[in-house]
Amino acid sequence: MKKIIFTDKAPSPIGPYSQAVLSGNTLYTSGQIALNPNNGELVLETIEVETEQVMQNLKAVLEAAGMTFENVIKTSIFIMNMNDFAKINSIYSKYFDEKTAPARETVQVACLPKNVNIEISMIAVI
Repeated sequence: MKKIIFTDKAPSPIGPYSQAVLSGNTLYTSGQIALNPNNGELVLETIEVETEQVMQNLKAVLEAAGMTFENVIKTSIFIMNMNDFAKINSIYSKYFDEKTAPARETVQVACLPKNVNIEISMIAVI
């Protein structure tokens, strides 16, 4: 049985997908980009600001499912430029305790939705 997770504190989906799906005790989030949920505009000033918006969007989705970043067991990070990795990691690392951080992969890609620089998805468990 699956439960669709939705919150107006994160951007509404821009296609035929859900912000997240809870199946049993496992939450699968869709990839989040740096859309401001209040006005639908992209937040692209710097890669750090962009990453912060992505993480805030993910936080809102996790909270809508009754979870926090402590519940996250796996993240997938897609970036346009691997040279931004250290800057992205500096923001990302604020959300996780290094000793209990989730598994993760970071992949450079050719293009992301709306030509953003980063997209992150997560898997979390209760």
